[in-house]
Amino acid sequence: QVQLVESGGGLVQPGGALRRSCASSGIPFTSYTMGWYRQAPGKQRELVATITPGNRANYADSVQGRFTISRDNAKNTVYLQMNALKPEDPAVYYCNANLWNTNSWGQGIQVTVSS
Repeated sequence: QVQLVESGGGLVQPGGALRRSCASSGIPFTSYTMGWYRQAPGKQRELVATITPGNRANYADSVQGRFTISRDNAKNTVYLQMNALKPEDPAVYYCNANLWNTNSWGQGIQVTVSS
């Protein structure tokens, strides 16, 4: 059974930083493309960043240069370092594991940016 357990959300001031973690179990982690998505109220879920088993990262234009996705295969964990957070970044952020178009999702954690 796939489990993706997220941690690290919360409240941060504009310009601040947060680090998200997603620990996986029940999957061959090194075979999966891992990713982060977000969903703001009234909007569709959107891609934030993905990282392939070969460590190739892809970012949404809106976060390019501010967010960094990484993975630790020894810990079966994917991270999202979010820097220079903006008022448009608040959303529920979800961890994703994808293999052959089969998706698994974490529980999602709210990220709030407010002064």
